[in-house]
Amino acid sequence: MKKEPNAQERRDFLKASALLAGGAILSSIPLAGAYASGSDTIKVALIGCGDRGTGAAFQALSTKFNLKLVAMADAFQDRLDSSYQSLSAKFATKMDVPKERQFVGFDAYMKAIPLADVVLLVTPPGFRPIHFEEAIKQGKHVFMEKPVAVDAPGIRRVLAAAEEAKKKKLNVVVGLQRRYQSNYREAMKRVQDGAIGDIVSGQVYWNSGGVWVRPRTANQTEMEYQMRNWYYFNWLCGDHIVEQHVHNIDIANWITGEHPVSVQGTGSRAWRTGKDYGEIYDNHANEFTYPNGAVIYSQCRHFEGTSNRVDESFQGTKGKIYLSGGNQAIIVDSKGKEIYNHNTKGNANPYQTEHDELFEAISKGDYKFTNADYGATTTFSGIIGRYATYSGQTIKWDEALAANNSLLPERFAWDANPRLMPDANGLYPVAMPGKTKVL
Repeated sequence: MKKEPNAQERRDFLKASALLAGGAILSSIPLAGAYASGSDTIKVALIGCGDRGTGAAFQALSTKFNLKLVAMADAFQDRLDSSYQSLSAKFATKMDVPKERQFVGFDAYMKAIPLADVVLLVTPPGFRPIHFEEAIKQGKHVFMEKPVAVDAPGIRRVLAAAEEAKKKKLNVVVGLQRRYQSNYREAMKRVQDGAIGDIVSGQVYWNSGGVWVRPRTANQTEMEYQMRNWYYFNWLCGDHIVEQHVHNIDIANWITGEHPVSVQGTGSRAWRTGKDYGEIYDNHANEFTYPNGAVIYSQCRHFEGTSNRVDESFQGTKGKIYLSGGNQAIIVDSKGKEIYNHNTKGNANPYQTEHDELFEAISKGDYKFTNADYGATTTFSGIIGRYATYSGQTIKWDEALAANNSLLPERFAWDANPRLMPDANGLYPVAMPGKTKVL
């Protein structure tokens, strides 16, 4: 039987994790062939030109290092054109993307990746495993947005590529930006030093009014419609417990130094029930159980007109901690005495910090970042949360990770049908707890 780690072992693991997230050098050996071009200019390719992709490129080009955006790829021409125009207006001297290096279609990434030293992977999450695998195969450093997959086969693919990235000493940063945010970093140092003792429970939330909807247009194929509305289809998004709430779940994993061993919960479509909302739930409530017996309560919902909440709290044997994506980190001891308050100290933009630290490492030839491991672990924590709410069953980590239930279409083409299709009324099948099988 595997021995459970004691408190000190868990703290040592947490300290190591914090150093990794903060950019501690894992190897000071300069990277061979750090730049494919052989020059001091770092060539960047953008894969996924939507709002977040354009934002990631904006942050990369805003670093102080000698960068050029040399290739862009997207499934849609209009998204690429809009992104190109926005970036060119701000970074004219850092844009070198002529028409012959603007690629459109499902295979566009295959044409863009070989042209760069660093790739930004910012498509809908369902494509992330395929794109990450190709980037590592081609020997590229990577920034990729969260989440990194939508199902168990995708997670296994990411983990395998992550091992290859380590062998090749390729830096990989994942857009779980709280790990690059100063209030989280400072608070986590204190937790790792034993400020609140061993974690015994916690609560993590992402409750908001939901996101955009893009109406169906004339002559759209089903594939195009789902791609345009990727947030509402699990093969593209993973549901909002995976796509959005992943940030809060990541903090639970970070602070415990573990991933959950099982999860149970409930969820439904209570507010967003129409055909415009695809197949995803609008609320999830889960209990994540960790190896030491700690139970973290997780809640996310998309209800308009209700109170919003996006934060994390944890209780330990010696105190409590409260965190938020804004500016707060408050730690109190077991008697309620405040021992740390970050609220007045401010934060640098963590989205920018991710890129600043990544490109600094690359420019120096350092190997510092292997975020793909915790990116995959955190993503899968959200996925098993979805498995639990959809099925109404207790889901065990090891059993779920071995599942072969791929959500991806059999082929990628505009005339191909996704696995999930609407009925005659335009409504999509929705998971029913107690009836739906997820493994």
